[in-house]
Amino acid sequence: MNPTVMQAIKQRKVLELRYHGYSRIVEPHAYGRDKDGDEILRCYQTSGGSESGERAGWKLLKVREVFSLHLTNTTFTARPEYKRNDKTMAYVFEQL
Repeated sequence: MNPTVMQAIKQRKVLELRYHGYSRIVEPHAYGRDKDGDEILRCYQTSGGSESGERAGWKLLKVREVFSLHLTNTTFTARPEYKRNDKTMAYVFEQL
């Protein structure tokens, strides 16, 4: 488990990270494992780049592919469309 991701969700802090070569600013909502055992992060990206070209929106990131992960001092509130107990996660470590 990644303690920075856990802390970010518990304290509702925005994360700054690099994923697939792009800098991203994300609001982490849920962190767990998928059915294959990979650690995954359900987050809402507010800015940065992505392979799809979508700069903002819901993302599902594989934590092992995240680099340069930093907790910021910026807080956020849960997005109204967020649903707990993400069906993509076989096991949830932490969620809003």
